[in-house]
Amino acid sequence: MRRRRASAAARSTAPGSQPLLPVVGGDEEVPLVTGGTARYVNLDVAASAPALAWVAEHVERVLPLYASVHRGAGYASQVSTAVLEGARGTVGGFLGAREDDVVVWTRNTTDALAVLAGCVPDGGSVLALDLEHHANLLPWRTQAHRGVTARVVEAAPDVEGTVAVLERALAAEPTSLLAVTGASNVTGEELPLGRLAALAHAAGARLVVDAAQLAPHRPVDVAGDDVDWVAVSGHKLYAPFGAGALVGRRDWLDAGTPHLAGGGAVEEVGSDDVRWAAAPARHEGGTPNVLGVAALAAACEALGALGEGALEAHEAALRERLVDGLAQVPGVRVVRTLDGAASAIGVVTFTVEGLAPGLVAAVLSAEHGVGVRDGRFCAHPLLARLGLPAGAVRASVGVGSRAADVDRLLDGLRRLVAEGPAVAYTTVDGRWAPVEDTREWPSWGDPTARPAAARPCGG
Repeated sequence: MRRRRASAAARSTAPGSQPLLPVVGGDEEVPLVTGGTARYVNLDVAASAPALAWVAEHVERVLPLYASVHRGAGYASQVSTAVLEGARGTVGGFLGAREDDVVVWTRNTTDALAVLAGCVPDGGSVLALDLEHHANLLPWRTQAHRGVTARVVEAAPDVEGTVAVLERALAAEPTSLLAVTGASNVTGEELPLGRLAALAHAAGARLVVDAAQLAPHRPVDVAGDDVDWVAVSGHKLYAPFGAGALVGRRDWLDAGTPHLAGGGAVEEVGSDDVRWAAAPARHEGGTPNVLGVAALAAACEALGALGEGALEAHEAALRERLVDGLAQVPGVRVVRTLDGAASAIGVVTFTVEGLAPGLVAAVLSAEHGVGVRDGRFCAHPLLARLGLPAGAVRASVGVGSRAADVDRLLDGLRRLVAEGPAVAYTTVDGRWAPVEDTREWPSWGDPTARPAAARPCGG
C-alpha cells in the first residue's frame, strides 16, 4: 500500500478548518446576482476537482519541453518520453499496483472501462450493481457483438445485504467480471473491495473497480485487496488536463481488441495484415496526452505526500459538519443507500422539500457563490430506485475545502428555506437561472453558451 509522509498542514490545524493542499482558484472571487462578489466555494469537486497548485506548476515546467514521444531523437522528445513512461510507475505506485501490472493511459475513467470492455473474453459475462455510475454500466453493453452479456442486480439497503446479493448472483451463473464502484458518486459510501475480490475470485470471476471517486479520497491498494483492475480519472484527482488510467493485470489487455487502432498500437503493418503491440501500447494508439499524464502523476505525488490519515480526517470532519448541519435545516433529507458502510468519502447528496434540485443549486450559485451539483449524477437506475426521478443536490469536498465552505452552503440553504430566493428564477433549456442575470462574465468567455451547455446527465 502507498505510504504518506507527514504533512505540516495536517499537524498544525484542526481537521477541516483549512485546506490540506492549495488549489488553483481557491481564493477566486465571483460575482453575485444580488450585487458584489464572494470567494467562490467549490463544493462540486466530485464532478471535476480543481487543479492542485503543484500540478499546474508542474505542467508549466514540462510544457517548454513538450514534444512527440517514443520515436523522436530530439532532446525534447526524449524528455517527454521519459515523463510519459516514468509516470506509469508513479501512478501505479499510488494505486498500490503489483510489480507486473500494466498502466494504460486513457482519457478518463469512462475511457478506461471501455478499454477493459473490449478485452473481456468473447462470450463472457459482466456483473454490476444498479448503484453504479453510467461509466461502469454502459461500456459492458457495447460488446454484445462478441457475445459478451451484461447483468445488473439491485443493491440491498445495507452493505452486508449487498455483498450477499453479489455472492448469489455470482453463484447463479458463470461470470467473467464483477464491476463495482469503490465509493458511490451519489452518497460517498464505500464498498469492501477486498471482500468483493475474494467473492469474485472464488466464483472464477475477476474484479474491476471504478475508483474515480475513491482514489482522490482514500488509499487504493490493488495488490493488498487483490483487485484485478482499477480505473481512475485525472480530472477527479486534481489534474484536470484530460488523462486517466486503467491499471491492472496484463493478460486480458494483451489479448483484447486494441482500443484505438492507429499509430503506436502496432508492431508491424502490411497491406492486408497487422501485428498489434502488447499492452499498454496496444491500447494507446495515436499521440498520447503527455501533459495530462504529467499532471496526473504530479497529483498522485502530492496526494501521496500527505500525512497518513490526514486526508481521511480532513474529509470526515467536513462531512460530519455538513451532514449535521443539513439535519438542522427544515425539509432537508440526506440521501443514503448503504447502511453499515465502513466509511464514506466527502460526498453528500440531499433533497429540499418543495424545491426543485436545479433551483436550489442555482440559488446557491447566483446568490451565495457556492457551486454544487444537481440532477441524477449519471446514476439514473439508482435515482429511479430511490424515487428521485427529478434528481437531488450533491455537495462534495476535497483537499482544497475548508469548514467555512460548508458553513456558507448551510447558511445559503437556511436562508432559501426560510425566505425563498432573493431574485426571480426561470428554466432555460432545462436549467434554472436568474430571470435577470446581472453577473459579469469573464472577458474571454461567451455568456450566450451557458443555457446551450446544459446536459441531463451530470457526473
